[in-house]
Amino acid sequence: MTPIRERGLDLTRRRFFGTVAGGALGAMGTAALGDLLALVPTAPAKASRVLCFHMEGGPSQLDLWDYKPGLVKRFDEDLPDSVRNGQRITGMTSGQSRLPVAPSMFKFTRRDNADRGVWLSELIPHLGGMAQDLCFVHSMHTEAINHEPGITFFQTGSQLPGRPSFGSWASYGLGSVNKDLPAFVVLISQGFGNMQALTSRYWGSGFLPSEHQGCRLRGGTEPVLWLKDPAGISRDDRRRMLDAVGELNEREFRESLDPEVKARIAQGEMAYRMQMSVPELTDFSKEDPKVLERYGPEVHKPGTFAANCLLARRLLERGVRFVQLYMRGWDAHGNLPSEIRLQCKAVDQPQAALLADLKERGLMSDTLVMSGAEFGRTVYSQGTLTKTDYGRDHHPRAFTVWLAGAGIKKGITFGETDEYGYNIVRDPVSVHDLHATMLHLLGVDHEKLTFRHQGRDFRLTDVEGRVVTGILA
Repeated sequence: MTPIRERGLDLTRRRFFGTVAGGALGAMGTAALGDLLALVPTAPAKASRVLCFHMEGGPSQLDLWDYKPGLVKRFDEDLPDSVRNGQRITGMTSGQSRLPVAPSMFKFTRRDNADRGVWLSELIPHLGGMAQDLCFVHSMHTEAINHEPGITFFQTGSQLPGRPSFGSWASYGLGSVNKDLPAFVVLISQGFGNMQALTSRYWGSGFLPSEHQGCRLRGGTEPVLWLKDPAGISRDDRRRMLDAVGELNEREFRESLDPEVKARIAQGEMAYRMQMSVPELTDFSKEDPKVLERYGPEVHKPGTFAANCLLARRLLERGVRFVQLYMRGWDAHGNLPSEIRLQCKAVDQPQAALLADLKERGLMSDTLVMSGAEFGRTVYSQGTLTKTDYGRDHHPRAFTVWLAGAGIKKGITFGETDEYGYNIVRDPVSVHDLHATMLHLLGVDHEKLTFRHQGRDFRLTDVEGRVVTGILA
C-alpha cells in the first residue's frame, strides 16, 4: 500500500471515530458551556466551585473525628472475630499473630454545643472552632485497600488507571468562568510522615479532551514550569509565535478532525494568558497582614499547606471551578501519635483560616468544600502497642470525611460505625455516593454527565451512586 493511500485511510478512520463513535458529547470537548448544558439536564445548583482536600495516606479517623471512648477498657484485647468477620487485611498486618485494639491516646471534647455538639480531637482545636459549619460523614467506605488503587478510585471513580478525575469532569461539564486561569488547578504540600507517591494521572483528564486535565501549581519561584519567556523573547514575539503555531494546528484539524488538536490550541492560548495571571495570583504582598497571620507563619513559605490554603482561596475567588489540594504524609503504620501531631499542626490552623476567609468574603455560600482520603485506619495496632505509641493499618470499610459550604447541613454528623469503629452500622456512604452528591450540588445529574469512549457511555459514578439527601440543607 502506498504511503498516500495509507494516509487517506488513516484520515478516514480518525474522522469516523472522532465524529461518530465519539458521540454527541464526545465531539463537544471544546464546545461552549451553553451548548453542553443543553444536552446535560441539570438541577438547581447550590455550588459554583469546589475545593477538595485529599489527605493522602489516610488519617486516623479514630484519633481525629470518630470518638470511641469505650475502647479504653479494651486496650490490647484481640479484635473479636465477630467484628472482623473474615474481612481481608493487608499483607503488612497478615503476619501478625494478634490484632490488638489500640484506643486513641488523645482527648476528645464536644465542639459547638456542650450537649449535642460534635466530638473532635484535641489535635484540631482551630478546625474545632469551625465545627458549627462542618458536616462529618462517619460512614464512608471504599473498595480499595492499598494506596495506589485507593487514591485512583477516590479521584476517578475507578481503581483502574485511565479514567478522568473528578476535577476534569467538573471542567468538562461546567466549563470555566475565568478565561485567564484553568478551570481545574492542583496544589501539593509535603507532610511529615510516610509519604506515598503522587502521580499526575490522579488529576488527569483520561479520555476527556486534554484541556480538562488539572494544572499543577508548584511551590517556589516558578509555579508553572516553562511559563516565562526565554531571555530575548518579547511578549509580541510570543504572540506572533503562538499565532503561527495556531494557524498550523487549525490546518491540521481541518485535515484530521482530531479533537486533541483543538485542545492543543486552547492550551497554548491559556498558557499565554497565564503568563500574566499567575504572577499576580501567587503574589501575596497585597494581602491584609491580619489575614496572613490567621493562616499561620508557614503561609510565607511557598508550597506549604498554609500557603496553598491561601492560594486556594485566591484561585476560588478568581473563578477557578475546581481546586484539589493534596497534603501528603498521613500513612502512619507506626509511630502514629508523633506523626499525627506534626500533620495536624501543619493542617489545622490553615484549614480553619481558609473556611473563615471564605465565609467573610461571601464565598462559602456557593463553594463546596470536602476533606477526605483514600481510606481510614484500623482500630487494631500494627507493630508496637503501648498506651502512648501505636500504628494503624489501612481500613477501607469505614472512615470519615467532612464537608462544608454550599448546600451542606451545618454542625452535624451523619452515619455511624460500631463500638470498634470497624464496621458501618448506619447510613453507609460509598465513594460513588459522595461523587453523586457533590455533582448534584453543582447542579449536575451524575447519571447524565457522560462521555462516549470505546463504544460505551462513561460517567464519574460508573453504574452506581446515589445522592445522600441526609447531608443536604
